[in-house]
Amino acid sequence: MMTVNADDLTGLLIEWAQGDKAALDRLTPLEKRYLRAMAELGPGPHRSGDISDQLNREVTSLGPTRSQLIAKGMIWSPSHGDTAFTAPLFDEFMRRIMPGNDWKQ
Repeated sequence: MMTVNADDLTGLLIEWAQGDKAALDRLTPLEKRYLRAMAELGPGPHRSGDISDQLNREVTSLGPTRSQLIAKGMIWSPSHGDTAFTAPLFDEFMRRIMPGNDWKQ
């Protein structure tokens, strides 16, 4: 049986957060806004129309952005028209690194 202590967990969380931050640095501004809009809605999955409403955009205009994020492994589609984060708690991470409402502009 393997035991895990608090230091192990802290190290894993720091490594995970750094990996997410590095992945985020490679995204376009619109991709980041898309993820932040998803985070605003909670852990998901979310309907594409709900995400586009958060961004005040037509759902069809965000199709390429959604596809790019799927290709980059940031999100996935559990069913037609639904979008979910690939990493657990990523909605909380996005709200923490992009606080407030500036992302809506």
